[in-house]
Amino acid sequence: MLKNNRQEKIIELIKEQIILTQEDLQNALKKEGFNVTQSTVSRDIKELRLVKGHDDLGNYRYIFPESFDSSPKQVIHYSDLFARSVKSVDYALNNVVIKCHNGMASSACVAVDSLFGDRMLGSLAGDDTIIIVTRSESDSAALSTELKKMI
Repeated sequence: MLKNNRQEKIIELIKEQIILTQEDLQNALKKEGFNVTQSTVSRDIKELRLVKGHDDLGNYRYIFPESFDSSPKQVIHYSDLFARSVKSVDYALNNVVIKCHNGMASSACVAVDSLFGDRMLGSLAGDDTIIIVTRSESDSAALSTELKKMI
């Protein structure tokens, strides 16, 4: 229950305020009475699939992506986010490994999941690395090729 309340408050906060960092979000939550650690905020960001992006006014901040609908605007947004976050893409067997700039793997993973979710079994993001599991080596090779075209 506390987690749901906290995550609802996070969504409310990022819609109302410009939140640039996890520390900003942690401080805003504390002002609202939620005593949270940085690791809790980090987990919430991942679970809520928050990404850093530009809002309607052009401010760069954490945003809550609406449900992905494959509209050209969404595709452009996620493609741009991926391109700015990723350093390299490679694969081995049925795994794709994506190396990202520090702190950007979570955002890039949201982009990959949104754009290519139907082509993978699952993905996992750390701080600077994403691993994607596909059904076969040929699926990994094809996905890797598509992802490399985006960077």
